[in-house]
Amino acid sequence: MKLYYSRNLNPRVAVAVARHLNSPVDYIAASPRAPAHEAAFHTINPNTLVPVLVEADRTLWETDAIACRLSALAGSDFWPGAEQAAELQMWLSWSAHHFTAAGGVFYFENLIRPHIMSRPADDAALAEAASSLDRFAPVLDNVLAERDWLVGGRLSYADFRVATIMPFAAAADMPLAPYRHIRRWADRLNELSAWRDPFEGLA
Repeated sequence: MKLYYSRNLNPRVAVAVARHLNSPVDYIAASPRAPAHEAAFHTINPNTLVPVLVEADRTLWETDAIACRLSALAGSDFWPGAEQAAELQMWLSWSAHHFTAAGGVFYFENLIRPHIMSRPADDAALAEAASSLDRFAPVLDNVLAERDWLVGGRLSYADFRVATIMPFAAAADMPLAPYRHIRRWADRLNELSAWRDPFEGLA
């Protein structure tokens, strides 16, 4: 199996999952939108994005699908099933539409934009994202006040996915100082080498 990745938000999660599960994958750093690579990469992912998991008989793109597949191959309950499947899906959707969506604005405006654009940060976009965090970060903080992990009393993919933005939060100037339970949860995740530095030893 081959896992194509970059060091951005979603590919980072996919690599962290693979490292956490000790998945038997070859890690291939990729720049699919580079002009020299785009046509070839389009054959394994028509979106020309990473991450992509390539097996002998299938190709999967999108981080959540890759995490699901790697968990199944590992025979792991890292991707919760049965009674906890709905709760997992709730957190994946909540993160995508609220927490990570807001954090992604800070990530783009404060970390990515300075490297690819000459214009200043979009203050209106940052203000809107801050307002969204004001609404949704307390939801996560209150849940984590009563539990260490999000689903089933144990570490699961829900934690990795909801924490997508956390490794970049400080550098992106996300206003998370009021949320001590979120910060403690992020510290617990950072005790895991696969999460703390998923790219260790990779090109």
